[in-house]
Amino acid sequence: MSKGYWVTAYRETKDAAKLAAYAQLAAPAIAAAGGKFIVRGPAEEVREQGVKQRTVVIEFPSYEAALAAYDSDAYKEALNALGDGAERDLRIVRGFE
Repeated sequence: MSKGYWVTAYRETKDAAKLAAYAQLAAPAIAAAGGKFIVRGPAEEVREQGVKQRTVVIEFPSYEAALAAYDSDAYKEALNALGDGAERDLRIVRGFE
């Protein structure tokens, strides 16, 4: 069974208070689904047209757990708190087995 990952690039933070509210709700929702933060912060170096933006990588025990975490009621509550507070690119990817 392959692990699952959320890879999120924050293109723009529009409302720091909404982002903070999201973070307070998202962290326990992610942990409850077995998620573990691997990367959380701005890029130190960029290459190949990269942008120095906040990047978050979260590892889940399985790809299915990563999908279920995103669809959970607890995470939906976090997304509602975020609203239009940030422009993000979130991808759910499968790790190598």
